Amino acid sequence: MRIAIFTDLYAPWAVGGIPSSVKAQKDELEKLGHEVIVFCPGVDAREKNVINVPTCRVWRINKARLAKRPEKVEEFVLEKVPNFAEFDVVHVHYEAECSIAGVRLARRFGIPLVQTMHGREDMAIAINVPRPWKKMAAKVLCKKHAEYLPHLLDVKRDKFQAPTKARAKMWELMVNQAEQADMVIAPSDHFARKLMHYGVTKPLVVVSNGVSTELLKAKFPVRKMQDGDVLKMIWNSRVSREKRMMPFLEALTMLERPYLLAVYGEGNDFKKAQRFAKKHDLKVKFYGQRKRVKILERMGESHLGVMTSYNFDTQGMTLLEAEATGLPVLFCDPAMVEVVPSDSFVLAGGPEPEAIAITLNHLPAEQIEKMSQVMLDARGEVAQAAQIKNLLKVYEQVIANRRVRQKAKRAAKTAKPAKKGDDADDEGAN
Repeated sequence: MRIAIFTDLYAPWAVGGIPSSVKAQKDELEKLGHEVIVFCPGVDAREKNVINVPTCRVWRINKARLAKRPEKVEEFVLEKVPNFAEFDVVHVHYEAECSIAGVRLARRFGIPLVQTMHGREDMAIAINVPRPWKKMAAKVLCKKHAEYLPHLLDVKRDKFQAPTKARAKMWELMVNQAEQADMVIAPSDHFARKLMHYGVTKPLVVVSNGVSTELLKAKFPVRKMQDGDVLKMIWNSRVSREKRMMPFLEALTMLERPYLLAVYGEGNDFKKAQRFAKKHDLKVKFYGQRKRVKILERMGESHLGVMTSYNFDTQGMTLLEAEATGLPVLFCDPAMVEVVPSDSFVLAGGPEPEAIAITLNHLPAEQIEKMSQVMLDARGEVAQAAQIKNLLKVYEQVIANRRVRQKAKRAAKTAKPAKKGDDADDEGAN
C-alpha cells in the first residue's frame, strides 16, 4: 500500500505525544512493507521518506514551525511527487496549512481520505489567547479555514463543550475538517462522542494512538514504595497553560509528605513555573528538553507520572507511555479513565490544587506497587504494532469503498438509455 501522511507537527521537529505517535505509525507501516511518505513543516528532513513542505521561518507554535499557505504546499508537493495520484490513501492528522493541503490534494485526485482528529482546538484558544482576543482569534482562524475547505456545518454555543462564541467557532473548524474525510479517526471514545455531538456525519471509528515497539522492548521494574519514602514524580509533557503545570505546583505547596518532581519538557509556562518553584522552595528539578533515553530512565526510577490537564487532552500520550513503562499515573480529568487500565491510576478529587494535594497526601505507599504491576501486565495493549492493525482496517475500508463507487460510476456510464416506446410496448404485452 502507498500512503501519504500530512501532518502539521512531526517528530523530531516538534515535541509532544502526537508527533511521536505519527512517527510510530510510519515506522510500523514501513516494517509491514508499506510505502509511507510524510509531508510536514520543518527544515532539513533528517529521515527517509519525510518531505519538508514550504515552511514559515518566523511564525512558530510551541517552537514548532508552521507550513506556508496550502496552495504553496500543494504546488510544492506535486513538484516533488509528480505521481501523487498513485497513492492508495491520504491520511491527515491536523487542521492547519499542511493538513489542509493534504485534504485538497486527496480530493483533487480522488484518493481515499482518512482524517485523525487529535486536539481540542477550542480549549487551546480558550486557555492560551488573552480574554479580549479569544472571539476574534477564533473567528479569523475559522474564516481562513473556510477559504480552503467548505464549511457545511454551523456550530452554535451550548452548555456542553461550546459555552462561548470562540469555542463554538473552533468546534466549527474542527468538525468541518472532519467532514471532508471518507472516514474519521478519534483516539478515544469520549472525543468521538464530542465530534458527533457537533455534527460529524462521516463514518467515525476509534483507533488508539500507540507507542513505539522499541520502547516496549525495554525492561522496567515494578515500582515499590514504603511509608515515609520520598514520593518520586515525573512530569514529561509540555510545560504549558493547557497542561496546567501551575495548579500542580500550587498543590505541591500543600503537600505534607516528602516528594521530588522531575520536569521534562518546555512550553509557555516554563519560566513562570521555574520562578514559582524557586519562590516557594519546591523540590522540583526542571530539565527542559532531553533525549528520550534520559526521560525513560527517569520514568523507570519514578513512583508516579503526572498529567493534570482538564478537559483538554483527547487521550494523552503521557498516559500511554506510562503504561508502556509500568509507571502509575495521577490525573485530574475523569475522561482519561478510559485510557489506562483500572487500578493503575490515581484520579484527583478535582482539578483544583487543593483537591490534587489532598489526593497525593492520602495516597497509600503500598498502592504504588499494585498500580505499577497492573501497568506492566497491560503494556502490550498500547504497542503501535497492535494498533496498526486497526489503522490498516480503516485504510482497507476506504479503499474498498472507493472501488465500489468507481464501479457504480462506470456502470452508470455504460448503461444503455431506454428506447422511446419501450414502456408502452411492455404494457401492451400484458
